[in-house]
Amino acid sequence: MNFNETELSCCLYLFRQFSWFQWTVFSVVINIFLYLFSIGLYLFIDKTCRKSLLQQKDHPVTFSDFCLSLITVICNCLVLLFGVVLWKNGWIEVGAGEPGGLIFLEVIALLLLMDLLMYFFHYAAHLPFVYNILHAKHHEHVSTNFLSLFVLHPFETIGFGLMMLAVMTVYDFSVVSISIYLLINLIWGTIGHLNREFFPAQFDRYFIGTTRFHNQHHLDEHKNFGFYTSIWDRLFGTYK
Repeated sequence: MNFNETELSCCLYLFRQFSWFQWTVFSVVINIFLYLFSIGLYLFIDKTCRKSLLQQKDHPVTFSDFCLSLITVICNCLVLLFGVVLWKNGWIEVGAGEPGGLIFLEVIALLLLMDLLMYFFHYAAHLPFVYNILHAKHHEHVSTNFLSLFVLHPFETIGFGLMMLAVMTVYDFSVVSISIYLLINLIWGTIGHLNREFFPAQFDRYFIGTTRFHNQHHLDEHKNFGFYTSIWDRLFGTYK
């Protein structure tokens, strides 16, 4: 057992001793931090990136969108707490000492599997009888702003979280792999909702879900349902 494994095992043991009040505080603090991190990252890139705008103007920031973004944060807190329930009751197990190579493979597996699941989830959100109830608010942002990532119906936020938890019940991912994936997910979502192309143009050829790729989805709601990659859109004929 190496030092890192020992340290992670101690951390997991410490978390197991948390009361529900402590877990609630932790969930609120970490989710507010990630929310502010996303906004800060968006504003930093927007101010420092020299590339031209994808659309003429950013979507205006409104009070209703701000309130909805906070509800999204609350939903993420609830998902984390439900994940703790599953963990404490043995439905989810997490590893603490996997080698770096396995962690890398687990992160890649999470990205591809979640991208596939989110493709179908996103596609379903655009079905006519679902769209007006769940997803139309997000698509009011034809152009985007720093809140766009968080302007979601609560069911969408909880649905994504439940998909992630379902995947974690099937395989015992490392806590490091899960943490890296969730950080990538937040950063990718933030970059995907920029109003400037962040990635080099040739990335489109490598099946990467670039900023322009997702921006095109906001312009044409029937195309580009993928998140991290364009693989599934190319495969199922929804790529543009």
